[in-house]
Amino acid sequence: MSAPRQIKLGIPKGSLEEATISLFERAGWKIRKHVRNYFPDINDPDITARLCRVQEIPGYIRDGVLDVALTGKDWLLETGVDFADDREGDSGGESPVRMISDLVYSKVSNRPARWVLAVAGDSPYRKPEDLAGRRISTELKGVTTRYFEELGIPVQISYSWGATEAKVVEGLADAIVEVTETETTIRAHGLRVIDEVLVTNTVLIAGRDAMRDPFRRAKIEQIDLLLQGALRAESLVCLKMNAPAARLDEILNLLPALNSPTVASLRDPAWLSLETVVDSGLVRDLIPRLRKIGAEGILEYSLNKVI
Repeated sequence: MSAPRQIKLGIPKGSLEEATISLFERAGWKIRKHVRNYFPDINDPDITARLCRVQEIPGYIRDGVLDVALTGKDWLLETGVDFADDREGDSGGESPVRMISDLVYSKVSNRPARWVLAVAGDSPYRKPEDLAGRRISTELKGVTTRYFEELGIPVQISYSWGATEAKVVEGLADAIVEVTETETTIRAHGLRVIDEVLVTNTVLIAGRDAMRDPFRRAKIEQIDLLLQGALRAESLVCLKMNAPAARLDEILNLLPALNSPTVASLRDPAWLSLETVVDSGLVRDLIPRLRKIGAEGILEYSLNKVI
């Protein structure tokens, strides 16, 4: 009897680890880590999961070690692997790696991160050209090299093994290229951003051969669909209420929806039931306005997925 078919899923280890596991749980997959190994359990017999360093994932996908994984767009560019962008309708050709979709989430927020060029707050450097001949420290050496080459600025770029923000403070570099979401750590080290090198976010990538195999492709497309749905649901809530039929038009004018609100009749013909999906940031202003024009029994509840 042949072993059941499975796809090999790569989960990024490190700063994205907990956010990724949480996202999969909202999408319907429970991932349970083990203390002593990098092979977590997942409640899907079609998937075997592995924890991998985000920097190594593009190479693992290229070499067929993994079928599908989540990594940063920055590390996809940094490693220099040959990839095709399915988001732009690229058929892929012979590129061994396929970028399937953007999944915009991170450790602390659901927005893209930025690799920025930063200098000491009291330094004379105001623009990249001022750094000609100076020392730059970064973990993203390949992308940084291309950035300065495209600007035609000669600099000395050294690889940073961590604590990059401290390099300028310690006098080990004149500037750094570092990733940030809020610039809080950058500012805490007395640094000042003078340019943006790269905007990045998490992406779902898959191997060429995996996408050519019907079983694996179907599973990868399922993962993509449900992860996208879970991310989309994070910023939305559902509102349900009873409303006087005589004021339906007024209430409908207040209610944004993905398509249009659902309206259902009640036993009392003078009242209707309404249900709609709205941006969670609108609810605090919307509910008092709905109450003012007669809506009652207003319920707000969160969503797991919006497809």
